[in-house]
Amino acid sequence: MPVPARARPPERARTEPRQAGAGRDGHRPVALVTGASSGIGTAVAERLAAEGDWRLLLNGRDERRLEQVATRTGGVPLPADLADPRARARLAEEALLHSGRVDALVAGAGIGWAGSFAAMPPEDIDDVLAVNLNATLHLVRLLVPGMVDQRCGRVVLIGSMAGSVGVRGEAVYAATKAGLTAFADSLRYELAPSGVRVSMVLPGVVDTPFFQRRGAPYRRERPRPVPAVQVAEAVCRALRTGRPNAYVPSWMAMPAWLHGTAPGVFRSLAQRFG
Repeated sequence: MPVPARARPPERARTEPRQAGAGRDGHRPVALVTGASSGIGTAVAERLAAEGDWRLLLNGRDERRLEQVATRTGGVPLPADLADPRARARLAEEALLHSGRVDALVAGAGIGWAGSFAAMPPEDIDDVLAVNLNATLHLVRLLVPGMVDQRCGRVVLIGSMAGSVGVRGEAVYAATKAGLTAFADSLRYELAPSGVRVSMVLPGVVDTPFFQRRGAPYRRERPRPVPAVQVAEAVCRALRTGRPNAYVPSWMAMPAWLHGTAPGVFRSLAQRFG
């Protein structure tokens, strides 16, 4: 007879992927991945499918690409535009109706915009805030109560180094990612007694279609883009371990540390090289 989720030893619930909510029926736990139709979200879905420990619910706006990813990974496509409050409410409802629970949320949906803040159209400010920050907070709010009831679960938010240190020409994007970081810290403290773990994965530049879609290609020589699969590996580790933060690549933790401990030095370097 399966052991009820509330009776599991907390040590195992924190460290083993099948204990992140696999429970009452003994089936594999369920992970909902947003932004799964391209880029990091696709890489996460493919990596989780290869590991075989999760049942996958996949969200994205591009229905055709989402169907293709779902076919490759054995996931269930749940298309929705998360900027629409009614659509994200339907997504949460459909996810819970389909699988009975959601044990892990990987919030990978996001958009960018590059250029002078003074020239940024007001509607683009609203769009970036709606998708990157507002939609993520609301989706977490819809799904976390079920995880708390199970006394087990994972929330993995895809942040950015831009949210840790700021980036010239990406003021609003950086603000949304900084907001996610503060949200993750606050929620982590709140949920600590519940067995639900909150992780941030903080990549630098990632080799995805993101830059083409934001309207400006990546032109800097450094840092060099990393493949999306490297970010996906960090997401999978976060799901297994529940560790709070993971920088991709790992050396990105150094500029974040410098920004926090010696902000004047960091600003001087950023003005010169950034």
